[in-house]
Amino acid sequence: MATGAERESLEIPDPDASGNDDGSIEDDIAGPDGARMPLMGTEPLRTGLALAGLVVAAWAVMALGGVRYKAELLIAVARALVQLVAVALVIAWIFTHPQGAFVYLGVMLVVAAYTSNRRIGGDSRDRLGILLAIFLGASATVVIVTLTGALEFSAQTLLPFSAQMIGGAMTTASLAGLRLRDDVRDQMDTFGGYVALGATYQQAGREFAARASERSLFPTLDQTKSAGLVTLPGAFVGMLLGGATPLQAAQVQLLVLVGLLLAQVITALVTTRVISPLSPGMGHNVGLAEPTR
Repeated sequence: MATGAERESLEIPDPDASGNDDGSIEDDIAGPDGARMPLMGTEPLRTGLALAGLVVAAWAVMALGGVRYKAELLIAVARALVQLVAVALVIAWIFTHPQGAFVYLGVMLVVAAYTSNRRIGGDSRDRLGILLAIFLGASATVVIVTLTGALEFSAQTLLPFSAQMIGGAMTTASLAGLRLRDDVRDQMDTFGGYVALGATYQQAGREFAARASERSLFPTLDQTKSAGLVTLPGAFVGMLLGGATPLQAAQVQLLVLVGLLLAQVITALVTTRVISPLSPGMGHNVGLAEPTR
């Protein structure tokens, strides 16, 4: 994030004095060395034209290639448009009413837990466990970056950062939960052996939890190791387009990537230990009683 001195060095010129009268919104920001940096912005008309061109091109390629789901393409774009506009309006309101950020993040947590639990195929008790796992993972990261002063304690900074952590934790909860139940199903004889020796389902499931947690972290580990080499991560690109210096963009992206690692490690470990290792009906199919928790 920009320091106080860097903020004071930012010079946002008057659009009317820039001679930019072609209808585009392209302001300049002076970087620390005095060089002019573009602040990329796009007016709605130009954005709409670009989106229309992209959709038409994608639809045409699908048609020429004999790819189905052309209708789904249009539906997906329409949904994304409506959802993102709605989210933009909500976040704009939150920026002027910071207390609403906690409500919004609470809704995100509930939706994330519901989505992950549905993917895993869990019941209401599993959903509560997943909610706890996502909350612990995301909140631990947010607390650290806030207490160290890396990010300001404000809705403008904590809301997008927290949303990234919740989204990453949700994905990890789904991957870890699915892997746990897949491993138990594939090695049901081993699982049943632990139960026969007197272990509870949760205790028997812990034998599989560590491996499930490890596997769920592979995508984030790969993303972190290849950052900047294979692709430019989202936060980095967003800040560059917003006019930040490459160094500022790298700082924020590192916070996001390393923060996701912590959030997802916690989420994976908690998820694999609080949810039932058996999907509903799985125990009955192999002669085990359904879990009683």
